[in-house]
Amino acid sequence: MTCNSSSRAQAPRIPMPGTHRALSTGIIAAALTGYALLASADPAVSGISIETLSSRPNLVTGGNVLVKISYQPGMVLPLWVTLNEHDVTGKFRATQANTWMGVVEGLELGDNTLRVRAKSSTGIRDESLQVTNYPISGPVLSGPQLQPYFCMTDQFYLPNGTYLGPPTDNNCSAPTQVQYVYKTTGGIFLPLPSTRMLPADIAMTTTSDGAFVPYVVRFEVGTIDRGIFNIAILHDPTKEAEPTPFSAPSGWNKRISYVHGAGCVGGWYYQGTTTGVQIGLYDISRYLSDGILGILPRPQNLSVSFNVLADAWLSRGYAVITNTLNNPSISCNPHLAGEATLMTKEYFIKKYGVPFFTISTGGSGGAYTSLQVADEFPGVFDGVSISATFPDALSIGLAGLHAHLLFHYWSELNPTALTDPQKVAVFGYDGVPAGLDAANQAARTDPSTGRKVGWTNGYTAGQWTVLAAYPAVEAVPLNLRWNPVTNPSGARADVFDLGRNVYGTDPTTGYAFRPFDNVGVQYGLNALNAGAITVAQFLDLNEKIGGVDVNGNFVPTRSLAPAATLSRVYRLGVSLGGNGGLASIPIFDNAQKTESGGYHYGWYDFAVRDRLRAANGDSDNFVLWRGAVPAATVQTLFENWITAYKSDTSSDPQRVKVIRAKPAAAVEGCWDRSTPANFIQEPLIFSSMPNSQCSTLWPVYSNTVKEAGGPLAANALKCQLKPINPSDYNVTFSAADLARLTAAFPSGVCDWSKPGIAQTGAVPYGSLGPAPENPIRPTSELQ
Repeated sequence: MTCNSSSRAQAPRIPMPGTHRALSTGIIAAALTGYALLASADPAVSGISIETLSSRPNLVTGGNVLVKISYQPGMVLPLWVTLNEHDVTGKFRATQANTWMGVVEGLELGDNTLRVRAKSSTGIRDESLQVTNYPISGPVLSGPQLQPYFCMTDQFYLPNGTYLGPPTDNNCSAPTQVQYVYKTTGGIFLPLPSTRMLPADIAMTTTSDGAFVPYVVRFEVGTIDRGIFNIAILHDPTKEAEPTPFSAPSGWNKRISYVHGAGCVGGWYYQGTTTGVQIGLYDISRYLSDGILGILPRPQNLSVSFNVLADAWLSRGYAVITNTLNNPSISCNPHLAGEATLMTKEYFIKKYGVPFFTISTGGSGGAYTSLQVADEFPGVFDGVSISATFPDALSIGLAGLHAHLLFHYWSELNPTALTDPQKVAVFGYDGVPAGLDAANQAARTDPSTGRKVGWTNGYTAGQWTVLAAYPAVEAVPLNLRWNPVTNPSGARADVFDLGRNVYGTDPTTGYAFRPFDNVGVQYGLNALNAGAITVAQFLDLNEKIGGVDVNGNFVPTRSLAPAATLSRVYRLGVSLGGNGGLASIPIFDNAQKTESGGYHYGWYDFAVRDRLRAANGDSDNFVLWRGAVPAATVQTLFENWITAYKSDTSSDPQRVKVIRAKPAAAVEGCWDRSTPANFIQEPLIFSSMPNSQCSTLWPVYSNTVKEAGGPLAANALKCQLKPINPSDYNVTFSAADLARLTAAFPSGVCDWSKPGIAQTGAVPYGSLGPAPENPIRPTSELQ
């Protein structure tokens, strides 16, 4: 993002804003004649540095960019600034000694040249920076945009009861709108009746930096990257001018809370209808009865899972922002979510100014989106505070597929093979219902809508949810949906085809490649070695387990993932690596889970911790708490931590600053069930047994691959194989048993002591196009 330079303490006279607005290119050029040219790509030589503040210079969007120019003392002002040799000096103003800032507009699509020239006693100083601009509708890094894709700006609900409006082009664009709401003394949000006078019942709030301001929220909404962005920020329109990077709202504490949505469970192929306004949040009936808003129909596809009108953050002066593409229920593609985050934050900075820090918060889908975006795109977030955590959405689907195969085996292939306690020993979850709940998450990998697998063997029919594909294409007309017979090229309701740019497309089928692989996986290995199942049961299970094909059907052969697909999954951070941005920011994880169901199991939190340790040598920047964690306690501790490390002006690496600034109270532990205010400080261990105070209060259970000998990190998606060695088992195989085992695993069994096939860390800012930097292998090579 930066082009650095050195500077000295004393500065020449600082020009007042607007001093050079009237100077023409010809006048300035004439003023510079007769001086020797000292052009250099090295700011240390030219004495000038050019820095883009709103984004990296190679990832600018929307045709404008916030720029900072720093120069060394001794230069004869004015500076002369051009964009593609057109004078833009008038866009800049002095903001401090030796520094100018300005929003440069009119960038062409593609490469642009920002150039700064000035006179000095030794000649003309000349510095330039290439800036690459992309459309505000995207894409930048995410590759060809998803099709079909349905616009919903005309159903996007706004605070005053209206809608954003019909799309203006094929990219689902719509004009940006600004509305105001306020919090009443009664504690509810209402549309602000007038921007000229505050209502009598308005509440006041004190921000984190001590400003006492009316609780008026500016709600801005528009379209970016084919998603719909929301910005909420304290701003009093009755007294304050339109915000700019040079005149931010007085109630903004220079901090951003970026929020995300919920689980990867459907709503795909469309733009989304609302994130910022929840029906019932406002007392709209009062206005409807008065005839102020008029009678408006309810949105047909209203999807609310997170809200930028978040009192916990707004009341303290934070700006709260998001984009519908940050909601996995709308777009379960973390790489695209990252692109939308970069572009939305860039827009905010150009409109409101540079924040002191940006945090990312969320639970469940919001948790893994926070983690994945922070890791793949270092610098976009300065800290992550999460709950109901998963490493990534992929981990849920893959764990579901492994459990899915087990339920298929003992429900349909051999219903009498295992008792319920033996089933629990094989798949590791806290009871058969918990395992079934995990297995049902395989639905997100199944392109068939309406498929049902009635696993009721041993259970009351309908007691447990049966597998059914999520309604992931409810916005797609029936004639455009995939059907293996009547419409094989239609929209498929599975996470892999939704993210086909990441996974790659099989030229034979036209469908996305899949990263699911169970070749060499010895299901029930730990149960066998513990004596919970017999050799005969172990062999029968692994002989018959089979796999799942590209259409979600059970097949007798095991599933095989292409190594090239796995490489892309790792490098793009779709399988969380922990080696990118997460290595150098605070991470706070509230790991309260319900182990008996709901698929938010505790082992996922420990998987995140293990991945961080493997990537960085330790998890010292990661705090894991279990139990009923007080939200205010987390917020205060988290904010203090980020403020401390961001205030550290030393030249030490950021990771060093983060760990040094870690509060004394930011240590592992759990909260007492019987005395919620009692925090028990102790290292958290992965155990369902009463091996510590916290594991007694908050036991954590295992999963299918872990019980097959795999790593708790669950990131070896395809294992390396080794020959079968009878000494690896705590049982004795007969010659016949060994022959059956060899036949079941003709290529060998998993060697979990080694990394997975193609396993690597994330490549920060990996590009699927059109941006040329950090390219990830194209789909054509995935064969």
